[in-house]
Amino acid sequence: MTTADLKAKGYAAQLSAETLLDMYWFMLLSRRLDERAWVLHRQGKIAFHVSAIGHEATQVAAAFAIQRGVDFVYPYYRDLAMVLALGVTPRDFMFSVYGKQGELSSGGRQMPSHWSARHLNIVTQSAVVASQVPQAAGTAFAIQYRQKLGLVDPRDPSKPRLALTCLGEGSTSQGDWHEGMNWAGVHKLPFICLVQNNQYAISVPFELQSAVPNVADRAAAYGVPGVVVDGNDVLAVYDVMREAVLRAYNGDGPTLVEAKTYRPVPHSSDDDDRSYRSREEVEEWKRRDPILRYTEFLMAEGLLTQHTIAEYEDQARQVVDEAQREAEAAPYPPAEAALSAVYAPLE
Repeated sequence: MTTADLKAKGYAAQLSAETLLDMYWFMLLSRRLDERAWVLHRQGKIAFHVSAIGHEATQVAAAFAIQRGVDFVYPYYRDLAMVLALGVTPRDFMFSVYGKQGELSSGGRQMPSHWSARHLNIVTQSAVVASQVPQAAGTAFAIQYRQKLGLVDPRDPSKPRLALTCLGEGSTSQGDWHEGMNWAGVHKLPFICLVQNNQYAISVPFELQSAVPNVADRAAAYGVPGVVVDGNDVLAVYDVMREAVLRAYNGDGPTLVEAKTYRPVPHSSDDDDRSYRSREEVEEWKRRDPILRYTEFLMAEGLLTQHTIAEYEDQARQVVDEAQREAEAAPYPPAEAALSAVYAPLE
């Protein structure tokens, strides 16, 4: 099925031209911000970067499928495009990679890309992979419990109605993932687990991590629906995610969504991916680039032209440039700040 077919038949058919272009903007902004971070790392200006390149379609689609800023989100370190679509700013990101005073997530004390934004209902994460899954399931339990007690109307869109968490396929080998999924299945929680399967757990290919071909195949063991989707097709992901969102909102329980994608760059700025995969493989996946695919679709629909693409590119460059300038001009946290509280005042 093509992207156009999916748009005609699925939830994406209900999206306005403005929304479709907003999705394009966040995908493009994430890519250009991400590329700038790689350059800054290579210039020795920042210490570390973990990239979302190649994952933008999945992440933006997921963000647009939920009630942004209301539903709870437990992202993982690669979710740059998602958190941008949720309301984290390029300035916030740049302050994070530079570790500057006033950084959103922890005041410059957390490693970059460990997102946290209370005003957006983005919950902070641990560096231990998959730990966010039982945490998100616990939040989903709390949402469900408050609804059962009559404290919250489950139909009220101004209140959180689900918890979404994300992780890579390698993290599904962790015990935390199994415990969180089991809890969600047993209690039929308003919970979505989005696995971004980019084929490699750092250097380990998926076939050496799993005896089944899909992470979603494991969902049946928890009594949870499992869905596989092309993670490089933003509208396909949106339709699958919207179905999962409505299941959660309607009290029908959790969903495991596996988005098949690829990271054409190293796992992080400390990784050399040439040691475990061929350049031919990488180039083949680059031809399936989610932004290129979506650009072609929008042009075919008459929503983008070469002129408007250039305008978007110019706007993205200005935004990224300004975010970098602000971060470079900002001071580092004073040494004594390391002894102060991170999330609440000390009593």
